[in-house]
Amino acid sequence: MKKEKKVNVKSSKYTKLISGVIFDLIGLLSFAIPGIGEFTDVIWAPVAAYLVMKMYKGTAGKVGGFIALIEEGFPALDVIPTFTIMWIYTYIIKRKKN
Repeated sequence: MKKEKKVNVKSSKYTKLISGVIFDLIGLLSFAIPGIGEFTDVIWAPVAAYLVMKMYKGTAGKVGGFIALIEEGFPALDVIPTFTIMWIYTYIIKRKKN
């Protein structure tokens, strides 16, 4: 009989929060480099979308990934903390609904 591996849910939850805040800060870095920042957004937008989809499974992850792609792809929308909002939705808002 195989032993089931227990996953520390709280650890994963807060790891996602910390990772999300770091990823949101990376998205803000484009403001630090005037002129070049928009070019980095072209690279970061699909990466951010992929990361959101990997961090949050199912429909919520797909919708969050699409929002991250749009938010990071358009200039001046980088100030929206997509990863942090996704965490709040997943662990606070969605939990209240259930």
